[in-house]
Amino acid sequence: MSESPVAPSLKPFFDRLVRQSLADLQMGGRDPVADYLAGLLARFARTDRLYALRGAAGERLETVVEMLLEVERSWEFDQPHFDPFRERDVRQHIGDFTLFMIGVFREHVERRASTGFYVREGKRAYQVVADFERSALKADAGLFAALADRFERYATALQYMKRVYLRPAESPGPFQPALRLIKEW
Repeated sequence: MSESPVAPSLKPFFDRLVRQSLADLQMGGRDPVADYLAGLLARFARTDRLYALRGAAGERLETVVEMLLEVERSWEFDQPHFDPFRERDVRQHIGDFTLFMIGVFREHVERRASTGFYVREGKRAYQVVADFERSALKADAGLFAALADRFERYATALQYMKRVYLRPAESPGPFQPALRLIKEW
């Protein structure tokens, strides 16, 4: 998967909210993961990016289980879709998807799936990506290792950001228009 485009105005918007949330929670507003989280939020503000992952037959993968099956498919030696390097991209998407869903739409995850499963698979996905990056001597290895190690803390920071800075209409705040836009997609 290539890096997806984001709306230019959303990235700075989310960057400010993520950094403020991390600072509020004493997690360090200058945390290098903050930029990644802001990019993730801006990217997934479009539903087509949240569900951008496609299977071997071109079908849209919508669940973590389907994504994990795609990881397995990428290793089928005797099939034309054999591509072990695809595992890295699918795993990154699994980590991003689970972090986003638990951080922003936790209630939805709790209704439809096991939150523990999402946490476990998200952490594992980011750790696999960190290992891929480390083996390729890429600088992003530390970023993905931090996401794996502190997955739950970053999910909590996203939950906090949503509750405090993107309040529902009953308790309007300065970012109410952004919340309405997010709900509409």
